[in-house]
Amino acid sequence: MRDSMTPALIRRAALRLRRVMPLLPALQAPAGSPAAAEAVRFGEQSLSYGRLAAAADALAARIAEAGRVAVWATATPETVVAVVAALRAGVPAVPLNPKTGERELAHIVSDSAPSTVLAAAGDVLPPALAALVRVDVDTTAAPRSPAASSAGFPEPSPESPALIVYTSGTTGPPKGAILPRRAVAATLDALEDAWQWTGDDVLVHALPLFHVHGLILGVLGPLRRGGSVRHLGRFSTEGVARELESGGTMLFGVPTMYHRIAEALDGPAASGGLAKALAGARLLVSGSAALPVHDHERIAAATGRRVIERYGMTETLMNTGVRADGEARPGTVGAPLRGVELRLVEEDGSALTDPASIGEIQVRGPNLFTGYLNRPDATAAALTADGWFRTGDMATLDPDGYVRIVGRKATDLIKSGGYKIGAGEIENALLEHPGVREAAVTGEPDPDLGERIVAWVVPADPGSPPTADELAGHVAAQLSPHKRPRTVRYLDALPRNDLGKIMKRSLHG
Repeated sequence: MRDSMTPALIRRAALRLRRVMPLLPALQAPAGSPAAAEAVRFGEQSLSYGRLAAAADALAARIAEAGRVAVWATATPETVVAVVAALRAGVPAVPLNPKTGERELAHIVSDSAPSTVLAAAGDVLPPALAALVRVDVDTTAAPRSPAASSAGFPEPSPESPALIVYTSGTTGPPKGAILPRRAVAATLDALEDAWQWTGDDVLVHALPLFHVHGLILGVLGPLRRGGSVRHLGRFSTEGVARELESGGTMLFGVPTMYHRIAEALDGPAASGGLAKALAGARLLVSGSAALPVHDHERIAAATGRRVIERYGMTETLMNTGVRADGEARPGTVGAPLRGVELRLVEEDGSALTDPASIGEIQVRGPNLFTGYLNRPDATAAALTADGWFRTGDMATLDPDGYVRIVGRKATDLIKSGGYKIGAGEIENALLEHPGVREAAVTGEPDPDLGERIVAWVVPADPGSPPTADELAGHVAAQLSPHKRPRTVRYLDALPRNDLGKIMKRSLHG
């Protein structure tokens, strides 16, 4: 009887439940996901759950004693097999960006010290990986029976490292964030709750597989649910339309991708397959950077569907998200996800007294990393004594708890004339001007104002760009005079990284 259970019995029952809830349950006993069901597809290459499980288990047996493994993370089925194999074997995986420069790659390899690198058979690896044992990933293992035993790979502790993902290194060499299995499971289950994510969903995306967005959300997310993922390889609006029209239910992308979708919807595609395909999707999700309000509105006008946003970091995985049954409010990233605590603080770390003003986001919860590899100093600096992670992101809170991110503390918070100003709202205002194709805003030292607002603009018509006075007047009319740019600089294109984020540290006069 329930009333006769002691606390000790309850704890033991909870531990037994934990042991039978693996990180990727559909790959161990695909109940509800038959072995023949498609797990992943890359173009013409498809792996069923049975084939993925067999290939991953065969590889897991080879790397079980490897310590750590590096994964040459190309957008291929081999990367999926490699990461799943490492998770099955309980061996931490270090995803490597194939476009990383030689010096940065050498630092990552030296810092993480993997014994082995997993790669597709045809991959040519750089010299920085020459000292590692190479294991070619074979995706052709015979499908395993759904009832086949997986007792050879007991589920590791929830606190054991699943992945070591390296940050972008904007303030020095990249740091390896140690992501435990607990954090991966917590984030994916919180998104299941927020997005009503099920095994019936088919996720479409073209994100890189060396980062949280594309790998953890975009691959492990569907696999944890028992659903499927279709990776486009290279992003194209034609590929998006094709996959959504043929059964895709969810689309993940970064703002650059949604900007290209919005541009295509402004042309002949507006009355064609792309608009219809997007309108038929259950969920359109943007992340990794803020999606400009202008692109939100263009997509909504053409399709009748709103893109929703979420907010996360390498160290925290996902913190907030707009719910599937919630209001898709452009300019916000939703409320904290289940299990995540979030607060805004002043520069001195004290609680923000006015939630409508700008403060730094701090978060706490099971989604957090366990620390930076080999960097106890950086770990201590990132966490407060009571376990809050200092994100460095600045935001305001709407009355109902929706978070509005204004930018990074180091590059997007501008202190001008006694005001604290977020670069994001000025960028959105600039993008509403018909003469502006792309825009970024930074602050530069000013002897009078402290910092002056600088707009970096890619004009819609390079031959006839809007004048600086015209843009300043436009922003002043939309926002307020103290938020107008004092300087405008024109570019052919904004510098962006692989995820489409603008690299503001590359912008200087």
